[in-house]
Amino acid sequence: MRRRFAAAAAIFSVLLAGCSPPRPDYPVIGAKNFTEQVVLGELLAQEIEAKNPTLDVQRRFYLAGSYICQQAMVAGRIDAYVEYTGTALTAILKQPVDRDPQRVLATVRQMYQSKYQITAGPPLGFENTFAMVVRGDDGRRLQLTKLSQAAQYTPQWRLGVGYEFEQRPDGLPGLSAAYGLKFAGPPRTMDLGLLYRALEAHQVDMIAANSTDGPIAALRLTALEDDKHYFPPYQAVPLVRDEALERWPEIRTALNALAGKVSADEMRTMNEAVDGQHRDPADVVRGFRRSKGL
Repeated sequence: MRRRFAAAAAIFSVLLAGCSPPRPDYPVIGAKNFTEQVVLGELLAQEIEAKNPTLDVQRRFYLAGSYICQQAMVAGRIDAYVEYTGTALTAILKQPVDRDPQRVLATVRQMYQSKYQITAGPPLGFENTFAMVVRGDDGRRLQLTKLSQAAQYTPQWRLGVGYEFEQRPDGLPGLSAAYGLKFAGPPRTMDLGLLYRALEAHQVDMIAANSTDGPIAALRLTALEDDKHYFPPYQAVPLVRDEALERWPEIRTALNALAGKVSADEMRTMNEAVDGQHRDPADVVRGFRRSKGL
């Protein structure tokens, strides 16, 4: 009976695989659900299309965070997206925090390749770390420049964070322990795009934002220095399924063309063009690529 059951299960698996829809003949680029990710997803897609104008690159943006992007990659629903090395190391690979940028990159490359058959491409040229941000008026009034200085005030403050930051191993629990941060109640969790509105509306008093966010400078907010060097490095690197690299060689050519091309200031400028000036991300990326001769 066991042999018959095993044989029947094998036949069923073959039939099920045969009924599965064929893999689309185009690459799919993903992105998480905040502005910078959409800009970077569009940058990858446009550069691949430039290397092969006949290739119909599909966009699948606004995926809800790193975990969803990783699941989509493993399932073959997307072929590439841009991740940050510290996030990949701690949140996806579950490795201990490491603050050496090159060692983190090497670990991410080796483990993604061996575990998932995913290639970590060359870094894009900038790092986007977490930034603990307060209103500019509060920062100036209290003369705050460093996160350690804020610990005495946080018991009276409300904190706003994205959904991942509250639970991540490189997120709130470790940060609170490192700096002795205590807040007036549990953090308010929300989509990353809403954090700045909540801060400006005095619904929260500190937010866990990203260092390359455009609104920090545009709204004259204060990003507090991580003076205890809690956060690991977060280099922006494209992650691509090996199967996709074999199927569409122009992806690798595009990644090499983008290597080292984006500085932190350029990323902030593009983010602000979308968030502050309400420009279309695709237009912003086209302008950036022209400025780089791509």
